[in-house]
Amino acid sequence: MTHHIKVAIADDHKIFRSGVINTLIPYENISVIFEAEDGQHLLDIMETQQPDVILMDLKMPNMDGIEATVKVKAKFPDVRVIILTMYEDDNFIVHLVENGANAYLLKNAEPEEIYEAICTTYDKGFYFNENVNLALLKKVLHKTKQQIKPTLKNEVQLNDRELEVLKLICNEFTTQEISEKVFLSPRTVEGIRQKLLEKLNVKNSVGIVLYAFRNGLIE
Repeated sequence: MTHHIKVAIADDHKIFRSGVINTLIPYENISVIFEAEDGQHLLDIMETQQPDVILMDLKMPNMDGIEATVKVKAKFPDVRVIILTMYEDDNFIVHLVENGANAYLLKNAEPEEIYEAICTTYDKGFYFNENVNLALLKKVLHKTKQQIKPTLKNEVQLNDRELEVLKLICNEFTTQEISEKVFLSPRTVEGIRQKLLEKLNVKNSVGIVLYAFRNGLIE
């Protein structure tokens, strides 16, 4: 059964907002429930309406998308945030995903990709565009790997089952799919995922992926 996904869009350009909304109209499992002109406007509306997924611009007046993402994730941790921006910059990508963003798309993305990102982040917790996000993420993390000072995180001990689940999370399998692969109940898999979050001291699945890249657990 396909879930109905409530979407909000935060962008200071009304024409762009309208364009995105129009491209999403054909998808019956998605509804854009509100638009916001900036980060503060978004947070104000979210006091009474919570979307499942937010399409977030970065450069906005009053409160930009970076600050808004941090505040949304602090107050509404289950809401997915997809950055939708013109900024194709390694530092922006890493900073945003480390602060809870679930995906990072460029504004020239095809409508089909925006739709895929919405559905994937809703279902799996994150979406990495292979041509932009994952490539840049790996490049930056491998480039900075030697510069990262040793921390207690490097001493984290994962058992075989936790490592197995971690790798499946990194390969974008859902909890249900992981449970079928490792022959455990979805509830047990979710328990292992929660244990990983605690052990690695990260906020979400994106944090798990970042940790795995940084520590050479996946290629």
